Amino acid sequence: MRLLLVEDDPRLAALILEGLAEDGLTLEHAQDATTAESVCALRSFDLLLLDVMLPEGPQAGFELANLLRSRQDRTPILFLTARSDLDSRVTGLDTGGDDYLTKPFEFRELRARVRALVRRSVGEATNTLPLPLGFRLDLAAHQVLQAGRPVPLTPREYALIECLGLHPGRAYARSSLIERVWPEDSGVDLKVVDVFVSTVRRKLGEGMIETVRGLGYRLGPVHATEPAEAP
Repeated sequence: MRLLLVEDDPRLAALILEGLAEDGLTLEHAQDATTAESVCALRSFDLLLLDVMLPEGPQAGFELANLLRSRQDRTPILFLTARSDLDSRVTGLDTGGDDYLTKPFEFRELRARVRALVRRSVGEATNTLPLPLGFRLDLAAHQVLQAGRPVPLTPREYALIECLGLHPGRAYARSSLIERVWPEDSGVDLKVVDVFVSTVRRKLGEGMIETVRGLGYRLGPVHATEPAEAP
């Protein structure tokens, strides 16, 4: 999952980035609304963590949220702000925010709210998502499960499945998968994606990932009936 943090306090931003990175999330950071707007125009995110008072002004976070919503950008938005008054909370929700967390906050609460918003964005009420061939994606444990038991995968193989599993039916170009699965290494060759897809298919089955001719890959079809999980 790819998150964008928009926060102008460098110390707080570093703490948030470090803490959420431990949960296996891919994070980017923008220090102001102008940069965040540009980044959102270039690539998609699964969640925005958005401060309200930014260098552009005391309402900049609200204004950015309103702008994104006017562009039909439905990325979930969690406001992180010291403004705890009722009017500010109402404004945050009315401008397109999905949740509102006031500073200072407990980090475990931030983690819980991030998990809840990501689950909500993909239409699930639990920490697991269905995958093809009876597998499930455990977002909390960062594992793929078969009959309730984890399947041995490398972190990169899991990241590939998670990216596809969070958006079933969406086809990803190889370059887009590299952005999400190998975010720290822009020099990765496109053929590396093919190698990883082949490995995942060998471990989980040919029906796990479909090839979209001329574009890239997407998750295979998920059947409504799945085998029961082992007790």
